[in-house]
Amino acid sequence: MKSAEEIRGIQKALKDKGVKYCLGAYVDIHGIPKGKFVPVDHLPHMAHGSELYTGYALDGLGQAPNDDEIASVPDLDHIIQLPWQPEVAWMPADNTFHGQPYAVNTRVALKKVLAEAAEMGFGLNLGIECELFVLRQEEDGSLSIPNADDRLTKPCYDVRGFMDQFTWLDKVASCINDLGWDLYSFDHEDANGQYEFDFQYSDALTMCDRFIFFRYMAKQYAREEGLLATFMPKPFANRTGNGAHFNMSLYDLDTGGNLFACDPADDPRGLGLTELGYQFIAGIIKHGRALCAVFSPTVNSYKRLVRQGDMATFSWAPVFNSFGSNNRTNSIRVPLNGGRCESRNADGALNPYLAAALALAAGLQGIREALDPGQPQDDNLYELGEAERAARGIEFLPQSLTEAVEAFAADPFVVEAIGQELRDEFIHYKSNEWAAYHQSISAWEIARYSHLF
Repeated sequence: MKSAEEIRGIQKALKDKGVKYCLGAYVDIHGIPKGKFVPVDHLPHMAHGSELYTGYALDGLGQAPNDDEIASVPDLDHIIQLPWQPEVAWMPADNTFHGQPYAVNTRVALKKVLAEAAEMGFGLNLGIECELFVLRQEEDGSLSIPNADDRLTKPCYDVRGFMDQFTWLDKVASCINDLGWDLYSFDHEDANGQYEFDFQYSDALTMCDRFIFFRYMAKQYAREEGLLATFMPKPFANRTGNGAHFNMSLYDLDTGGNLFACDPADDPRGLGLTELGYQFIAGIIKHGRALCAVFSPTVNSYKRLVRQGDMATFSWAPVFNSFGSNNRTNSIRVPLNGGRCESRNADGALNPYLAAALALAAGLQGIREALDPGQPQDDNLYELGEAERAARGIEFLPQSLTEAVEAFAADPFVVEAIGQELRDEFIHYKSNEWAAYHQSISAWEIARYSHLF
């Protein structure tokens, strides 16, 4: 908690910039920001948890109607003045309950695991690749590509398709750089109407805060163009989906040095990864099927995690709980030059705090137990025969949300990592999500069965 003098200094600086209102934005179980707006004159009260919330009114905050309220406490070190609404200051926030960190809040859960890593001398660096579609929503609710010329079978990196959406792209890119996030690349992605932004990695908590804000910001600028920005994992069956690949490495808290990086010549497996990095990967693979539930947390996510599906080419999405070099058919990839690992089954619908907490906890367990992930898989696993796959001990990732939730529920590690109550909340909401989907009647079913029988 900052001192009263520090809070007054922040308050004055915000007023000098024209801020009138402050928002403490915490997230629900889905990673959707929630909060109250407070006049800047009341920032000192807000900073001490004055804003109370009925947790039962929100998804996944673990409360019943008779429970006392939870509070939110803003993180005053990560304030963003909204570029399109400068009267408002956005602040990521944690929930508290009776003055203590509230364990059912996913940002609080991540901070707990980060503290455990710190006790081992480690910090977690995280980069999240932000993929999304920019679409038009028609009057009947369907989604379409707004640019009629963006129709190539392989539109990845297409310059014309990129430039045709320049106004929106420039707004988003300018915002990223104005916030100091260091955008280093953005492009037209592998599907029509799809784009990717890559900005500099940071410590895990900061990156998760940024990802939450990025989703909000990208949608705002799309609305200004009369369009819809969506991070939905798979909007179209015949196009690639939206990933949010997690690029992770541990750093030394004393020196800041990358603890995964080494010369490939010094790595017997040749990937430029230290033994610590391989142990971290082994922990993620050990719990890979359970982790898939938080990396790919929706019914729609598993329409993305297919080898090809209703597409002309391979999907690029992982379907195996495996690791390898620059081979994108593994769920965990060690990119060229090593020094980090990338979890590729993470998609745009995830709650980044929850996913980062469980990925870090799994990696730390791999280090504590000195686990070995085996040899990297360098083949095109999409084309690997089932007998060969079984001989190598490569298991499938879950192929539906309900299968992923079952794996999540069956792994005792989850309770150790995030606690019983948060684990139970996730299972409750995701089980209900699957049941609601399974009980709905789709257009596909009507088209297939209404006249057949």
